[in-house]
Amino acid sequence: MLSQLVSALGVVVVAVFACAAYFYFSNKLLDLALPVKDGDIIAASKNLNRRSVIRPWLFLFPALFLLVVYLVYPVIATLILSFYDRSGVEFVGFNNYKWAFGDREFRQSIFNNILWLAVVPAACTFFGLVIAVMTDRIWWGNIAKSIVFMPMAISFVGASVIWKFIYEYRGSGTQIGLLNAIVQTFGGTPQVWISVPFWNSFFLMVILIWIQTGFAMVILSAALRGIPEETIEAAVIDGANGWQIFWRIMVPQVWGTIAVVWTTITILVLKVFDIVLTMTNGQWDTMVLANLMFNWMFRGGGDSGRSAVIALIIMLAVTPIMVWNVRRANREMGGK
Repeated sequence: MLSQLVSALGVVVVAVFACAAYFYFSNKLLDLALPVKDGDIIAASKNLNRRSVIRPWLFLFPALFLLVVYLVYPVIATLILSFYDRSGVEFVGFNNYKWAFGDREFRQSIFNNILWLAVVPAACTFFGLVIAVMTDRIWWGNIAKSIVFMPMAISFVGASVIWKFIYEYRGSGTQIGLLNAIVQTFGGTPQVWISVPFWNSFFLMVILIWIQTGFAMVILSAALRGIPEETIEAAVIDGANGWQIFWRIMVPQVWGTIAVVWTTITILVLKVFDIVLTMTNGQWDTMVLANLMFNWMFRGGGDSGRSAVIALIIMLAVTPIMVWNVRRANREMGGK
């Protein structure tokens, strides 16, 4: 443990010094390459202008380099691989794409992802907004927020293990799973909940909703605090009830934040992997695209072409959301 802490501290220190050294020496090299001489005013002016143009790109270069290496290159390589066979050697054209849209498991994964996208972002945003409003009205609101936010500190795998105990089924005897114990108490029949087709996807979604509601609550709570008190007071004076204040005053004023929370969770849902892997491993029609990509990438010897097709489809699904977010942010900046 101590050696790991020392190693981590050493990496941080080295990285900080490396960044400082890069910026210091790159500045020095730029000054040497474009000197400002007292005797030649025109040349000095040109060099100063060139410095001002080059310097920002010099500072941005490490980030741009890492962006190209870890984002642009993998996307291009994945696109190329999608036209090759499982070994990445023989060119097969669009055969992998034909396989994808003709494969039942792939279509099931698309359906499940759409289901997750329809339910999880909406539920997280709604519950987060409701909890944010309610906790602002009670004296123990901060305690409640801490409890709601606590699952955010748990990994997806850890949360899945917790919920496995909640959904646990014992064929005979006392049920130790919380859900089956409640069902049995009220005279119902215990079920293997995560193996019930279609509905089992919703049981998995509950886990992500449980984790991400705290994130939505914190962001939306901060946005709600930015609503002028005069607006609320004016609505109360005009006779508006709590429901009307919530929908007609609060929601419109934090709509931009709601959209950001919604899209952030949407992108997370498209990448959901750990929960499905831990709970069902994609069995009982619970497979999603990220898990299907993992299966074709690593299991059974791996298939580079088919896994690349699935990876591209996930990236294409994420791209419109990111573009919409960027355009919206640009509009807001332009409006200000």
